[in-house]
Amino acid sequence: MTSPHLSAIETASQLAAGSLDATALVRETLARIEAQDAQLGAFVAVLDSADALAQLKVLRAQGGPLQGLPVAVKDIFNTTTLPTRYGSAIYPSAPSRCDAAMVSVIRRAGGLVIGKSSTTEFAFLNPTATLNPNAPGHTPGGSSAGSAAAVAAGLVPFAVGTQTGGSIIRPASYCGVSALKPTFGMLPTSGFKSFSWSLDTVGLFAATVRELAWFAEAVTGHTLALSPLADSTQVSALNAATGKPWVVAVPDGYPWGPLSASAQKAMDSGSDAWRALGAEIKRVTFPSWMKAVYEAHDAIQGYEAWRTLAPEFDRAPEALSSVLRNYLMASSHVTAADYQAAQNTAAAGRSACDEWFKQFDVLMAPSAPDEAPAGYSSTGASTHNRAWTLLGTPCVNVTGATGVTGLPMGLTLITAQRADQTCLIAADVLERALGHHA
Repeated sequence: MTSPHLSAIETASQLAAGSLDATALVRETLARIEAQDAQLGAFVAVLDSADALAQLKVLRAQGGPLQGLPVAVKDIFNTTTLPTRYGSAIYPSAPSRCDAAMVSVIRRAGGLVIGKSSTTEFAFLNPTATLNPNAPGHTPGGSSAGSAAAVAAGLVPFAVGTQTGGSIIRPASYCGVSALKPTFGMLPTSGFKSFSWSLDTVGLFAATVRELAWFAEAVTGHTLALSPLADSTQVSALNAATGKPWVVAVPDGYPWGPLSASAQKAMDSGSDAWRALGAEIKRVTFPSWMKAVYEAHDAIQGYEAWRTLAPEFDRAPEALSSVLRNYLMASSHVTAADYQAAQNTAAAGRSACDEWFKQFDVLMAPSAPDEAPAGYSSTGASTHNRAWTLLGTPCVNVTGATGVTGLPMGLTLITAQRADQTCLIAADVLERALGHHA
């Protein structure tokens, strides 16, 4: 949150016009983090006031659409102004020698990297200490737990995370915030601690889809922001140029398992909302290659993780959590032949996926298997996300639906690669239809 009554977009506009004081905004943000984060645990490092204001002065002189708005960055990105530990005690709490490319991208867009958000160990499964502000007593998910929680709690307007399996969309679902996993390669991965170089994807968090799209445009340069003049309550606004009915695909089954009661409830809410807007709901069956793609994810991730984490495993295996250490030991048995076969399956799936998506405008699916699991011993499962990560398709978590106990239960909208703006436009429409952000 940037102001009790202003969106991040409105705040940036007023900062540009000089009707809001950027210095006061940063001080308020730091005070909010200091007051709330000791309990929440979304951050592992935050700029002190002097450093923040010094950086703000440079950013304001430089210009950029973000106008000095604060951004939280997941602690697997290297930063020179804040310590980087990758969620592991192996590394000292010290700044990196150079910034990750994504950090530089944010600064060039005028964003103030105000703190490092908590991550699970090397962005895998060992839970971090972050709590879920919108589901007390339940996991915030992972691995981008701190990024999702920081936005959900209103500590910052924007945050950056990564996804190798489901680490952007799942915590967004659990915490009830908007999130974008863009087309693979749209945001830079150089300069962060990789887990799987074929799968690692940089993504973004914001309170609403409209703010998310604006943030995405600011840091990518692609046309993604949504027109404030668009009638986002009408499906006709989505496809006015052709006049064709907007087609939303809903799977009739999933190769990774049946839907939970909460996931089905959310899907029913989403389908009802689309129908009320005049969209056509099209039941679709996943093609046979989807199961193969889902299964290929394991071999690709395991083969690559065994290699990217070789320095840590070879130097100090005892310093790794048992869940990560055991995973890496098991992954050491993935052969080059297994890996090549999985990569061939992935390539074929990506090619087939582009063609398959031509039969509808957007696909809707659950963002997670269920509501956030109770307790903090698990970050949940990425079963509903892995295939889309491997395929490289844009995914947006849409808030507003709930599970059977009333906790947040996200819906993912998915489009073909490079159709990120279409995905964001559709997500904005559904979000508003579900009534989460009127």
